Amino acid sequence: MKQSLVVSLALVVAAFGSWLDRPADARVLVVTQSPVSYAHYASIQPAVDASAPGDWIMIDAGVYNEAVYITTPGIHLRGIDRNRVVVDGQHQVGNGIEVWKADGVSIENLTVHDFDRATLDAEDGNEVWWNGGDGSGEIGIHGWLGRYLTTYDTGLLGGYGIFMSNSVSGMLDQVYASGFNDSGLYLGACRDCQARIAHALIENNALGYSGTNSGGRIVVEDSIFRHNSNGVGPNSLNNDDKPPPQDGACDSGSNTSDTPVFASTAIARCTVFRDNLIESNDNFSTPANSTTASIPWGNGVILIGTYADLIDGNDIRDNPSAGILGLENPDPFPPTADTVYFQLSGNAIVNNSFSGNGGPATPYNGDITLAGGVFGQKLSVNNCVSNNHPAKSFPPDIEGTWGCQNPTTPNPGGDPINWILELQAASQARTSVPQPVPPAQATMPNPCGGVPANPLCSRFRPPRLHVYRQRVS
Repeated sequence: MKQSLVVSLALVVAAFGSWLDRPADARVLVVTQSPVSYAHYASIQPAVDASAPGDWIMIDAGVYNEAVYITTPGIHLRGIDRNRVVVDGQHQVGNGIEVWKADGVSIENLTVHDFDRATLDAEDGNEVWWNGGDGSGEIGIHGWLGRYLTTYDTGLLGGYGIFMSNSVSGMLDQVYASGFNDSGLYLGACRDCQARIAHALIENNALGYSGTNSGGRIVVEDSIFRHNSNGVGPNSLNNDDKPPPQDGACDSGSNTSDTPVFASTAIARCTVFRDNLIESNDNFSTPANSTTASIPWGNGVILIGTYADLIDGNDIRDNPSAGILGLENPDPFPPTADTVYFQLSGNAIVNNSFSGNGGPATPYNGDITLAGGVFGQKLSVNNCVSNNHPAKSFPPDIEGTWGCQNPTTPNPGGDPINWILELQAASQARTSVPQPVPPAQATMPNPCGGVPANPLCSRFRPPRLHVYRQRVS
């Protein structure tokens, strides 16, 4: 039941439109700390301030102890070497590179680290942030692109590694995030996000991927999520990341309900997590804030009040609590008059491989665990599970009663609730420690490709490729 779609580089290019077309008068503004004779800037922010739409800012190797704030649309920020162009926050409170409501900004081939929050639950602490109006409920950015980016934090107060909020039509490729008390990657607050994330390595975070109230056309593929407290966590929340819920249906853009109803398993799903390695999300020492510490820990994929997502063709292994855990999410909880009872409905789990998931023997630890049908209207229905061959599941015989061959499927039932609360309590009792500095990551092979002529690129020489020939006797 491999379901194809949807978001590709072609879609992203179309969404960027003219932003990716180099204007005839595009300039290159060079940033370097070297004593050169040509015109240049010694730090990044003055070059950004001097830029116009379509300009390139090429950054030479160096450590730049500054925050960068971008409001000019259509500019392209690119480092000459991913590992040697470093924006260092030095554990100061703030954000690293923030794009504020500017369409078509690309950020590539550099490292940003150690921009922190003031406290565990405060604002800031985002290393790279496309901010379309956080908390506004309106889409403020159309077109974003991040490639060959490394983000990490070596303390306990880093918030997010790479963060897209109220922003649509974008792509991440070849990105890394480690050491954050919320999530390494975050894509939130967009009903139809039109986004693709590929070739990411996300480790040592409270949550590897978080997608709060983000849906529609999203593909997360060919990536690795490992050694986080939880690996992949799309979620519906009743918070400032409006509008809820997390709805992966292809027609999510027209949904106006916080709690949509799906009448059958035959749903066109466009939020897809496919062909990823999701392994060993067993790191109980990561930083965590009050929200991420409240998530039941140790799961490869945790579906938190999600609707109509497709989990397809992933290798999910060695996660101590469950390979995939799906649950309702009444928020806030315990319930108040303002609680929204997000259900778990319409999701499909197909074609995945499982091994080594589940910890101490309970009826619920294992490859796939679905909990639902307890809160609100008790409409956690029409989730379906096929062609995974789980060694252990809850409910048992999950590919029979809950198989995608069935036009409808029932509520999974409420028996795992106490087990889930135990995982939550264990997560909240964690002892967090700083995570390590990551090793060097693959840099862009030709950082000067597509860039107008400039003096920095004129002296750049890509690494030599050594060709080894086998002697044939």
